[in-house]
Amino acid sequence: VQLQASGGGLVQAGGSLRLSCAASGQTFSSNVMGWFRQAPGKEREFVGAIRWSSGSTVYADSVKGRLAISRDNAKKMVYLEMNSLKPEDTAVYFCAAPSIYYTRSYFPKSVEEYAYWGQGTQVTVSS
Repeated sequence: VQLQASGGGLVQAGGSLRLSCAASGQTFSSNVMGWFRQAPGKEREFVGAIRWSSGSTVYADSVKGRLAISRDNAKKMVYLEMNSLKPEDTAVYFCAAPSIYYTRSYFPKSVEEYAYWGQGTQVTVSS
């Protein structure tokens, strides 16, 4: 599985950005794609995840209502739509996928549960 994130940039507080993640390889095997972020000096944290099959999603409490994940199965693309951005959303954003053997019914939310990572894309929100 190979992942490539893009779409980051500099935006003012209250603005919007859409991040993209292009996936290739055995992408659908684990049926989950996740987004994480890492701010300077902080640990990488879970943002949200989506199931390829159903499109069902889960989000961290800190982003609920402002961020939305969607997918395009035909293109093997996953998107992170970010609205009402805040300076505290400033971070490097990563898309990730669990092992191709992941079969658990719940959404994985820890870094350790993800085996494949994109290179990250920087999002900077100015106040």
